[in-house]
Amino acid sequence: MSQFQQVFFEECFEGLEAMESGLLNLDIGNIDSEVINTIFRGAHSIKGGSGTFGFFGVADFTHVMETLLDEMRDGRRKVTQTAIDVLLGSVDCLREMLTSIQHEQNVEEISVAKYKQALEIELYGAAGVRASTLPSENNSKKEKAEVKILSDDKAVELSQQGWKIAFCPYLDLLKTGNDPVRMFRELAELGELITLANVQDVPGFYELDPEECNIAWDLKVLGESPLAEIKEIFNWVEGDCELDIQPLVVKSAKPALVVNKAADAEPVITLADKPASAPGINADIIPDTPATVPQHKREETKSAIKASSSIRVDTAKIDALINMVGEVVITQSMLGLVGENFAMEKVGQLKKGLAQLERHTRDLQQGVMNIRMLPISFVFSRFPRLVHDISTKLGKKIELKLVGEQTEVDKAVVELINDPLVHLIRNSLDHGIEMPAERIAAGKPETGTIELKAYHRGGHIVIEITDDGHGLDKKKLIAKAVEKGLIEENSIFTDKQAFELIFMPGFSTAEQLTDISGRGVGMDVVRKNIQSLGGNIEIISELGKGTTIAIHLPLTLAILDGQSVAVGDETYIVPLVSIIESINITEKMLNKVAGKGETFRLRNQYIPIIRMHEIFNVRSVNREKTTEGILVIVEGQGILCGLLVDDLLGQQQVVIKSLEANYRRIEGVSGATILGDGSVALILDVPGLMRFSNR
Repeated sequence: MSQFQQVFFEECFEGLEAMESGLLNLDIGNIDSEVINTIFRGAHSIKGGSGTFGFFGVADFTHVMETLLDEMRDGRRKVTQTAIDVLLGSVDCLREMLTSIQHEQNVEEISVAKYKQALEIELYGAAGVRASTLPSENNSKKEKAEVKILSDDKAVELSQQGWKIAFCPYLDLLKTGNDPVRMFRELAELGELITLANVQDVPGFYELDPEECNIAWDLKVLGESPLAEIKEIFNWVEGDCELDIQPLVVKSAKPALVVNKAADAEPVITLADKPASAPGINADIIPDTPATVPQHKREETKSAIKASSSIRVDTAKIDALINMVGEVVITQSMLGLVGENFAMEKVGQLKKGLAQLERHTRDLQQGVMNIRMLPISFVFSRFPRLVHDISTKLGKKIELKLVGEQTEVDKAVVELINDPLVHLIRNSLDHGIEMPAERIAAGKPETGTIELKAYHRGGHIVIEITDDGHGLDKKKLIAKAVEKGLIEENSIFTDKQAFELIFMPGFSTAEQLTDISGRGVGMDVVRKNIQSLGGNIEIISELGKGTTIAIHLPLTLAILDGQSVAVGDETYIVPLVSIIESINITEKMLNKVAGKGETFRLRNQYIPIIRMHEIFNVRSVNREKTTEGILVIVEGQGILCGLLVDDLLGQQQVVIKSLEANYRRIEGVSGATILGDGSVALILDVPGLMRFSNR
């Protein structure tokens, strides 16, 4: 059944996205039947599929949502902000339930019970209204049932004392700019923190790599902190670690729901005492019997949540691909006939066939790449909810505009660009858009605007985040950088250079730490993540008017625009996006710095030199040491350096092959490709090459 379940889960997550989008588009007080029907159908499909596969907890939860939506759809209930908020929370709860089931983890029953109770209060009212099956007015009194919640002073609620956290970072977590120590400091602010480190996997001193994280931790946070605040701290390491968060619970009595029946009276559901030895939460209402379920104990899991391994493709793309394959087969048959009885007079026919094969192969390549292309709406659709929640929390009025949602980009880019965009939008919400009173005083509308825009430019996709907030203050940025010791006092910067300061590690203009932005992850990490995708980021801002952050990304991560360079008899590929310029040099143009290698003066700036034949132990052309050659100026994470090579061979698009999967990981190399002559060329990882050279 697993193959069918996988399809079910993917359809459920798509349905939840549609439900969330619909809820955010509902107008308070108005009943938009079309939108509510869309939300209702999503809930109904999830309910039906869950029942089919035996996920009855999901089906029961969704049934309550469906009842509430049905009343809205029939006009029996108005659309209120409270109802929308409860339904949005229920969508989140469903997503967590389905994710847990998909990855064979136990569902967090306490959280589910809270959301289900919120739905029932919205549906039936806290003081008691009709049960979920509403009888007609003509039904007899015996057929009616009311839910009455009667308080009991002796009843004791479950008391959560804190959270137990199993935190196991992957080896490369530190390389993404995340620091467990900073995260633990934030946890300590939420309550008393108890840490236990597991160091058994730490290698010996001579095998130790200081850039790898070999330690795992068992943590306990004692206090009444909400789960959302705990998860917020670990948001930026999702996908870079194994994480399990469980509640610490004191065993105490909790009232259970009981249905009291009488022959000539209405059934009444009341709160009754439950033995202290049987702590738990309600699951079902069973007549004449307290309904209890033992407290759910979440099992530790070592499985990391992975990105979806499947993709939905338009049938038109498949049809076009099949047609291209047919053309290739026809050309191959023609070349086969030419080769059977080849004679020199058939050379023209051979050339014609090879030209056709080249054209068809290029079209086939383009068609295959198009299959991996997804509309950027897969990313954009998550942000209306983010803006809704955060603007409500901050007390700001903010409108999000989405432009170019159907712009297509590679699936791998879609999966990896989400986190940087979340951080940038959070910054705009928290630091960019002003409070309503401040905006009115500045002569602006009290509702701020954030525009998220995507479009193609050349062989790249450009994503712009534009806000009409107060913009970046050049003087404030420079003063803050001086205060933190990042630059020297009295330094002179252009506007562009001043804006670049926010990408420096450790830079922040926030007056105080908030849970919206600044959670131990800086703009330097955002830039690093974007550059790891082969892209770059730039800022345009005007004080008092707003800020635009533009991200330039390649359309696909499978094909790279590169510059072939020769080092001795070897060929290497330098990503074109990293190259600034190339210069012919001689030995006399280089400067030697004692203990620090060589530098080259480029327009009043000294940049370090990396001799490629020394780094890769390649014998240079006809000489032991290069006395002249070509210096390729490259940029990696905002730092310039020069790669000294023997020759430039030309620019070309190369298909990236994983070296780590086929051989092993090599520092300074991001992958490999196969050249036209069948030889293998290594693709350089410029930032990694710089780190390796420095060591």
